[in-house]
Amino acid sequence: MLGNTVLTYIKAVIENMPADWLNLTTHRLDIYDESLAKTQFLEQFEILFKNNNSQLSSLNELPTAYDYIRLGHPLSCVLEWTIASLNNIKAEQVISFSSKTVPVLAVLRTNLLANKNTRILYTGELPECFDANVIKNTYGYVFDLEKVENDDAISVFNGTTIFLSEKVDVCNFNIIPNVDFFINTHSLLGSVLLVNGEENESYISEIQHVRRRETIAMTPANTLVAFNSLLDQTTITTNNNSVESNKTLVLNTIQDITNTAIKPLVGSSGLSMQYAIVMGLVHDALENHKGKAIKIIVPPNCYGGTNDQARRVAACSDAIEVMDLPVDGDNDMVQSIDMVLNTIAKEDAIPYIIAEIPTNPRVEVPDLEQLKAVLTKPRKTETGATAVDPVFILDQTFCPNVHFLGEDNILASVRTIAYVSGSKFPSGGKCTAGYCVANKKSEGLMQKIELHLRLCDNEATHLQMELLAKQLPSMNQRIHDAYINTREFVTFINEKLPEAKINFVSEALASQGFTPSVFSLDLPTKGNTDEDKETYKRALNLKLINLMITKIPNESKFCVSYGQLKGCYWTIPATSTQGTTKEGDKDYIVRVALSANLDLERHKTIFTEFVDNI
Repeated sequence: MLGNTVLTYIKAVIENMPADWLNLTTHRLDIYDESLAKTQFLEQFEILFKNNNSQLSSLNELPTAYDYIRLGHPLSCVLEWTIASLNNIKAEQVISFSSKTVPVLAVLRTNLLANKNTRILYTGELPECFDANVIKNTYGYVFDLEKVENDDAISVFNGTTIFLSEKVDVCNFNIIPNVDFFINTHSLLGSVLLVNGEENESYISEIQHVRRRETIAMTPANTLVAFNSLLDQTTITTNNNSVESNKTLVLNTIQDITNTAIKPLVGSSGLSMQYAIVMGLVHDALENHKGKAIKIIVPPNCYGGTNDQARRVAACSDAIEVMDLPVDGDNDMVQSIDMVLNTIAKEDAIPYIIAEIPTNPRVEVPDLEQLKAVLTKPRKTETGATAVDPVFILDQTFCPNVHFLGEDNILASVRTIAYVSGSKFPSGGKCTAGYCVANKKSEGLMQKIELHLRLCDNEATHLQMELLAKQLPSMNQRIHDAYINTREFVTFINEKLPEAKINFVSEALASQGFTPSVFSLDLPTKGNTDEDKETYKRALNLKLINLMITKIPNESKFCVSYGQLKGCYWTIPATSTQGTTKEGDKDYIVRVALSANLDLERHKTIFTEFVDNI
């Protein structure tokens, strides 16, 4: 009876849902309470369910679900709640993924750190992307793999049992004894994981964190397909007519934009792309530099996801260590790289450097000739042998139009992989898919990166490729136009509030092609002590943002996005993109991202109002 009531209500919800549930890729910080991120949405959704209220206006008033779309979004949360309700368990015990293999890896990772046995039972065939040998040898995960004919008689096991099955009806679970985790996979949609039993609830936050950092939730479009299958009992199909043509267009366009000749790779998000890069390089080091330590070098104040992911990879292997790379503010990226590479060379270790150019949020660009020199500088080990040269992993999300990797470009002689978050300029905020490219010097590494992108089933979905095919061709023009707006706004703020410190590229850097449309604003402060000054500035940050989003609600948003098709996005890195960064490395400043399409004069007027009321 309850099942019928739930499905009837959900059918009405799907018919009436807000358009943003299907289309948004970033959250609004003004309706987001981080401490309640995993509970608030569903708590209020359940109230609507109890009142049988599925009206658009009520659904529209629900708070933000989770934090980023890759971790979870309204549709994925509602799907998980629906499956949980039908199985009489808590909503947090159901977790959806765009990937078919990462939910397995999530459980394996938790058990590796807990030194706990795992067996994976499966019916039919394993997902094509599941490579047991690579998972054991590169990721270090330990498990037994066993094919079973059916789920009739699953024996007791001293450890964790995962039951993996390919299903047409991916939302349908048959909960049986002696299984801790059920994972239903679907070739087109991804997977749904069900945590069975109170004794396994401690895994939930760890599994969610893997979804946050190394993959994405089932996409909104695919979640809707899963819903329609569940509600109408229809077979899931997809239109594949344009898949190959979209992929060809996307790959060719990326090569044109980046001036590269090696085939690009496209992942389901920037972080899933980065994870494939890091694990591909770890795989290469384990094969070609046996016994040597692997050092992942990361700026301590960079985007929290990058920082956190690197440390999570290192936590799983004694052979991997994260080293800090101070890059902006009072630190110089080139000098920092030189020092850290000298240290690693003496240890005869393998250096992998992850860095953003321009840096985030200070929007700084190092001297590129000096950068090239320090990355190609021959170094010796303690015994006098030639040290292994570094791989430079370049996050160029802020300026994806700059040529670094072509045969005639600045980093042609450095082993370099460059990647871009696709939720920014490549898609204009339409999807999360990200991509990576390599120069000829790094061509041999791309095979391993592609292997891990596929193993984790983190390649871009068909719809993501379609959206990139539509948006990528106009990207460079949008970058150009957005920069013009940003330069004009920065000049205006300098004139109106000269005591504020603005971090933005110089005219000289812009003439070299560095034309970001984001800047950071360090507002003036006052007070008798450092603590008073910091408190005043943080309040002033929020005052500015709240004024902008209140006075220009159709254009100014309190969001972390960048490269959007229209409007102006405001955020404070310390409380958004630097979420997992150490407190002392966080930046409590305002980061502003402008598009090519906004009412700039209106923004100037409201900023003037802000200055007049300081």
